[in-house]
Amino acid sequence: MAIFKFDKFSELGTVREVDARTVSILVEKDEYLKKARVGQLVAVELSGASETWLIAIIEKVIRSVSQQHSDSDSSDEKNNEKQEFVVNTVKLILVGTLSWAAIEEKLVFTRSISQAPVITDKCYVLLGKRLEIFMSVLSESEKGTYSLELGTYAIDDTAKAFLDGNKFFQRHAAILGSTGSGKSWTAASILERAAELPAANLIVFDLHGEYRKLSYARQLRIPGPEELGTSSDELLYLPYWLLNAEEMQAMFIDRSEFSAHNQIMAFQDAVFAMKKETFNELAENDWAIRFIKDPPALVPPPPATVKNLSNAIKEALNALTLDSPIPFSLKRVIKTLKDRNEERVQSTRGLKYGQFFGQFSRLLTRLNSKLNDKRYGFLFNAPKSEHSYDSMSKIVSKLMDYTGKNAQIKIIDFSEVPADILPVIVGLVARIVYQVQFWTDQDKRHPLAIVCDEAHMYLPEKAGKNPIEMRAVESLEKIAKEGRKYGVSLIIISQRPSDISTTILSQCNNVIALRLTNGADRSTVNKLMPESLENFLDVLPIMDAGEAIVVGDSVLLPSRIKIQEPKEKPLSATVDFWSEWMEKIEKPDFDKSVENMRKQKRK
Repeated sequence: MAIFKFDKFSELGTVREVDARTVSILVEKDEYLKKARVGQLVAVELSGASETWLIAIIEKVIRSVSQQHSDSDSSDEKNNEKQEFVVNTVKLILVGTLSWAAIEEKLVFTRSISQAPVITDKCYVLLGKRLEIFMSVLSESEKGTYSLELGTYAIDDTAKAFLDGNKFFQRHAAILGSTGSGKSWTAASILERAAELPAANLIVFDLHGEYRKLSYARQLRIPGPEELGTSSDELLYLPYWLLNAEEMQAMFIDRSEFSAHNQIMAFQDAVFAMKKETFNELAENDWAIRFIKDPPALVPPPPATVKNLSNAIKEALNALTLDSPIPFSLKRVIKTLKDRNEERVQSTRGLKYGQFFGQFSRLLTRLNSKLNDKRYGFLFNAPKSEHSYDSMSKIVSKLMDYTGKNAQIKIIDFSEVPADILPVIVGLVARIVYQVQFWTDQDKRHPLAIVCDEAHMYLPEKAGKNPIEMRAVESLEKIAKEGRKYGVSLIIISQRPSDISTTILSQCNNVIALRLTNGADRSTVNKLMPESLENFLDVLPIMDAGEAIVVGDSVLLPSRIKIQEPKEKPLSATVDFWSEWMEKIEKPDFDKSVENMRKQKRK
């Protein structure tokens, strides 16, 4: 079956140079050259294969003019004048093979190129009906049980563009673009499609509250100072005992201090002792085994339940480490450090300063300062209900459960988290999700995706960064490298890809690149592409808002796609300054704004 029947109107030229992924075409006539447009699709004939064509994208159109002296031996000046020679060249990037599958009786497009063209093979521009035929094949190939509709192709807006949903999430993804290019719309469009699936499971890290109005998502938020002490399904407390050793050190220890090594040792010893004491208290109070202290007046659980809990606690005690997420009293840790800081010991000449006398003064000041700062209340002033033995299970359920109403998409609003500890808190949530997934039985493990919005704010390059800035990077780098094996995927969203950890970006095998104007950012995106497609991204600075170059394992053809507008838009629209300034003057209420700032709420 002949796939295409071209006429002279579609003819472009003949192959004159072939590389592994690139082809140069000699265009003999100037009118043929006018058909060539950068980014246009071309069909390359394969000699003797009527049922197979190579598909390529035009990368560059060149018209070269050179001058040479006439070869005439005549000494006549007129016969020895320079002659102009014109060479028209079109450079192509091979992107796949279109062939007729006889068994399936349909056209099939694949990204593999098993046969290269030979010199003088003809090339034709895909226009009109022939372009429609190919785009329909492409859409049908991508459309299937696991397809994710993203928008339409820029070269044919009647053809829908689909991603392979499995490969998009399996291989991690990055959505990159300058401010106002359509990143949030793209993310919201993907979230809408995912929300239609009955067992989808996505967690969105929302740093500015942009996604808080999405009706199909479960809204969670880190409580602000005015909400401390209250409990609700929306509030996500992250009590301090969830922090591991590295995170606690980043929070409390200043490594530049001379006594930092002693502070680390004493602090860790005190924390480990308090965690062990928690187990001892639980063992002594079997009927209230789920509580650290001051258990509320509840009916004792059945003996069988008590026995199961007792056995679980004994096993956990045997495996106890400094990183074990066990509730403990931070105030008692502070008291222990204070006692050692003020300790005096008896000597032959009377009392003398203890071994660590005065070495923990600054550490104690930092600890007390953070405990009394309401900005950190979600860590240090959580309700008592957040300090029970089973509190972590409840927190994990909020983060990872996908069975309830609107539970398929979870939005975590981090806007109340102070900027100085944001990387620690984001890293903490990501680490908990990954570790719980890791320790879940393989047959019970359900895949989930973490969507990291504004990733440049907490996933910087490692070089020269302090311990606090490193916490989120290390947690998410581990997920980027190993998460696929345990069903944890990442979607990185950023307007400054050049500021993001290269380790994380290099693991993103799917890239949705929207308009990017900064040279450093474009260079970073170029490095994520195969060498043959680097020039394909030269259009990034001139693309319209909502247009994207999509490349990766989830698409058959590297394409320029118009992203479909989401039904529910995030709160990320750019303010129209000039239009607003043209409106009638309204008296601003600065008193209310100042009070909102003081109360840390907008209600």
